[in-house]
Amino acid sequence: MSKPAKQPVSVLVVIHSADGQVLLIERADRPGFWQSVTGSREGDERLCDTAVREVFEETGIDAANLVLSDWQQQNVYEIYPHWRHRYAPGVTHNTEHVFSLQLPAPCAVQLAAAEHLAWCWLPWSQAADKVFSPSNAAAIRALGQRLANAENG
Repeated sequence: MSKPAKQPVSVLVVIHSADGQVLLIERADRPGFWQSVTGSREGDERLCDTAVREVFEETGIDAANLVLSDWQQQNVYEIYPHWRHRYAPGVTHNTEHVFSLQLPAPCAVQLAAAEHLAWCWLPWSQAADKVFSPSNAAAIRALGQRLANAENG
């Protein structure tokens, strides 16, 4: 039985520590492709629930008692051709909703072995340079600005 087509609605969750370290995970299906937690909405779940579920599935982190922020920001982008087979025929674009999740400090994570090969914590500026997705890099840079504003605020 084949999997149902993915919805072209997803979340991007930038997981970070209070001091500006960002968690990145390396894709198993594309070694060398580093990213924040991402994932598609299932059924009619609320986007914040998608974010909590994906964080837990991909890292083992339970976001229930942590600070999950919905940035009320959407990125629409063209789905890379090598991933389009996961979607219904004719679907070429995805709408990604941006969230951040703050942890008190960097911690070890439990990867979903079928999805990711490795993880690392990097200062936000280095993390932004390492990710393959332009929208992911932009979100990490925006996080750096948010942290700087909070420090100076």
